[in-house]
Amino acid sequence: MDKCANIVAIFLMKVYNVKNTHKKKGELQMNTFQFLPEGWEENISDIQRENINEYIYKDSTLQGVVQECDKDFNLHVQLGNNIMGIMPREEVEAIHIEQDGLPKQNLCTGKVHKYVQFKINGINEQNIPILSRKRVQEEAVEAIKNNLHVGDKISGIVKNITPYGAFIEIGGGVVGLAHIEDLSVARIKTPYERLKTGQKVDVVVKSIDRDTGRISLSYKENYGTWEENAQKFQIGDKVKGIVRETEKNKNGIFIELSPNLVGMSEFKPGLQYGQTIDVYIKKIDYNKKKIKLFIL
Repeated sequence: MDKCANIVAIFLMKVYNVKNTHKKKGELQMNTFQFLPEGWEENISDIQRENINEYIYKDSTLQGVVQECDKDFNLHVQLGNNIMGIMPREEVEAIHIEQDGLPKQNLCTGKVHKYVQFKINGINEQNIPILSRKRVQEEAVEAIKNNLHVGDKISGIVKNITPYGAFIEIGGGVVGLAHIEDLSVARIKTPYERLKTGQKVDVVVKSIDRDTGRISLSYKENYGTWEENAQKFQIGDKVKGIVRETEKNKNGIFIELSPNLVGMSEFKPGLQYGQTIDVYIKKIDYNKKKIKLFIL
C-alpha cells in the first residue's frame, strides 16, 4: 500500500470509527456512530490525482474545503495538492431539498470556506473530479435509522443556536436538535449560557425517528449525575450559586450550584435571574435528591 493509500485509510478509520463494545445497563456508549461531523478533523484529504479512480472504486468518504460557490450554485472544493473538484448544486444536500429537487441557494453559499465531506462520482471531460456530499448524507441518515440507539454518546459540532435549543451536527452533514431543557438540569434562559457556535461537544441520543432519521440530542449528561455533583459539596459549606428561578408564590428560590445541581433557599426579594450570590449548605438529601440552602 503506497503513502497516499495509507493516508486515506487513516482518514477513513477516523471518520468510520466503530467500536464493537457492549454497554451495561445505564452506561453511555461512546462512538457508536460511524460518522464524524464535517470539520471535526480540521484538515483536507491528501488526494493524489493518479489515485482518483481508486477513491471512486472504493467509494471513499473524503473531506475538503469549499473555495467558491459559482453563479449556478455549484461548489468548487479544494481537495489538496492543488486539485479542485466541482460539487453540482444537486449533489450538495440530501435532506433540505426544495420542490425542484435542489437545495436552497443560501444553503450552497453558506458552505463557502467550510469543510464538506463527499464522495467522488467521477471525472468530467476537463479532468475535474465531480463530487457528491448528498451521497454521504444519505449514508449517514441510513446509519442513524439502522445503527444508532437511544442512550448512545456521540460526537457533534454546534452549528446553530436558537432561543429553544442548539442544532448540532453529528456526522455527514446530518443535524440533530438539543432542546434548551436538555442542555442542563439548572434552568437557563438561553442556550448561549451553555454552548457556542462551532463548539465540539459530546451528546447523548435522546430519541430517533426511524422513518425519517430525525434525531433529538441531550447535552446535560456531560455535567455528571446529581450524585456526582452533590459529592463535591458538604453540609456547612459556604459557596457561590447562581439564581435560576424565583417561585411565583414566594416559597423559595432555585439556585444553581453547578449545571446539573440545583438547591433551594428561602425566598428573598430583590434577587435577579443570573445573579451570583453566596449561600450556605444546610442539608443534602441523597434519597430525595434535594439540597437546602441559606442565602448569606
